[in-house]
Amino acid sequence: MAMTNALIAVVDDEENLRETVGFALRREGYRVEPFPDGMHAWRSFEHGLPDLVILDILMPQMDGLELCRRLRALSERLPILFLTSKDEEFDKVLGLELGADDYLCKPFSMRELMARVKVLLRRAAFRDVPAGGDDERIVDVGRLRLDLRRYQAQWGGSPVPLTVTEFTLLHALARHPGHVKSRAQLLQEGYPHDAYVSDRTIDSHIKRLRRKLTETDPGFDAVETVYGLGYRWRPD
Repeated sequence: MAMTNALIAVVDDEENLRETVGFALRREGYRVEPFPDGMHAWRSFEHGLPDLVILDILMPQMDGLELCRRLRALSERLPILFLTSKDEEFDKVLGLELGADDYLCKPFSMRELMARVKVLLRRAAFRDVPAGGDDERIVDVGRLRLDLRRYQAQWGGSPVPLTVTEFTLLHALARHPGHVKSRAQLLQEGYPHDAYVSDRTIDSHIKRLRRKLTETDPGFDAVETVYGLGYRWRPD
């Protein structure tokens, strides 16, 4: 996927927001597909996915949470960015548990949105880098293997489908086995530019990470909760 000319879907029932975001994205060289609600977007996505989805939570016909759930059933690789109000904490956390990569609180600056879009597209593009080459970066931690260029994870040789944010947090834990990472430290790893992300965001991602790794290996227990402090990767 190219950094520029990527196809970005903007799903929001506010026409002014769709137009403003669409204009800013096109100015950066992206192609834009606007949708007024989740149902219109889903009908289009059934025929082909865009390169990234910018998604409001509260919409008629089909809300953003349901659309996110359906999209994740189709693809773990598709970058999804939620637009949310600061007071929608429950929906925000649920959206992350359903597999959103990132979220941005309204009102937001177009500069911040463009920065988030570029990061998500760059991470997604790395997944398509061919194997091999001197620049390949592989991290092996016990049964875990992380490909830092393509944002791919394996456990015991089996692939584990992760979103880019889940991969980033997994790498933050696994690269220092036995070391406790506080929620604040993990927030800085996953959301270095967002002052409004809460601790519950990290808990949501860790819950989803554990679920995916347990689906691969029912005996998985490498991510430990250190109560009152945070999380750590259990040393072998």
